[in-house]
Amino acid sequence: MARPAVSVILPTYNEAENIPVLLERLGQVLKSIAHEIIVVDDNSPDHTWEIADAIAAENPRIRVVRRLTGRGLSSAVVAGMSVAAGRTFAVMDADLQHDEAILPELVAAVDSGDCDLAIGSRGSAGGSYGDFSRFRRFLSWGAASMARLLLPVRVKDPMSGYFVVSRRLFKSSADRINPVGFKILLEFIGRNPDIKIKEIGYTFRLRKHGETKLSGSVMRNYLLALYDMRFGRFVSARFAMYSAVGSTGVLVNLLGERLGSAAGLPEVYTGLTNVLDPLYLSVPFGIQLSIISNYFLNNYITFYEHRHRGWRALWGFTLFEAISSIGVLVQWGVFQLLHVNGFLTGVLEEDLRRTVNNMIGIVVALIGNYFLNVNFTWKRR
Repeated sequence: MARPAVSVILPTYNEAENIPVLLERLGQVLKSIAHEIIVVDDNSPDHTWEIADAIAAENPRIRVVRRLTGRGLSSAVVAGMSVAAGRTFAVMDADLQHDEAILPELVAAVDSGDCDLAIGSRGSAGGSYGDFSRFRRFLSWGAASMARLLLPVRVKDPMSGYFVVSRRLFKSSADRINPVGFKILLEFIGRNPDIKIKEIGYTFRLRKHGETKLSGSVMRNYLLALYDMRFGRFVSARFAMYSAVGSTGVLVNLLGERLGSAAGLPEVYTGLTNVLDPLYLSVPFGIQLSIISNYFLNNYITFYEHRHRGWRALWGFTLFEAISSIGVLVQWGVFQLLHVNGFLTGVLEEDLRRTVNNMIGIVVALIGNYFLNVNFTWKRR
């Protein structure tokens, strides 16, 4: 049996009002092209999958994949492409904002071998952002500018979610695609800098039904995807975020110590040793503030997918506090081991040697804390 010319992948989440309209429109514009339509639904609370299933029961060209686990636009697209039978794969949103009228032209460009990737573009000739708000235009411009800065992107609308890709290109890229975020087009462009690309202009429409999927977590995942494509082979995105959060903790620590001192936190004399006395309580106050800050930033940024909620946050913080305490001891121990045994003596001046030994202790503690937090505090369930 011959492959259809195109498999149209429609990732959906709460698009119950839009999906019947889109499926009818696609049937009209593709009536002269051998095609299949694959609706990949992330178990929508509004039962988008059920509505699509009912339509598919009357139309053998439509298939529905209901994902009970996992969520996300990019991973839904990959799931759809993985079961698609077409010579080309088209991706478009189900919110009716993409102009289906140019789909045959996009398919023809790829299926003819004219290009490997055809993009429905708002920024090229004949294209427009329509009635996009100034704020959304600014976000789109900023995201596109970052993509051009970090990646070998040669297109005018790298943020487009409307494109057609060849089966060959998907198969050759599948093992390298990171299905995180909401702009999988960047994965194909960023990981295949030498492919032939064509852009076809269209006017972007406003959403009439449902809610936009743009959120803080979506933007976070977009930035992670950019980082992963540009720097991921050197340092993982998650470890980079964890380290960045730790850097902010240093500032919080220093600020907390100054605040504690200004607030008049006392000096405590233990009478045990002149080496430790007096104990400045402003120092542990600053340390504790940094631990609290680091926990919440890691919970809502670094480990967002596994974040603690409700009462679990209390247990998570307790674990984080304990691991942070271990990290302090590790840092101190490594420093003592290196410094007391004369590491770098005669190589560096004493003050610089002390700083370098302390930095080594910090790095060892950072790596150890990261490992423990990944495997215990935010362990995948």
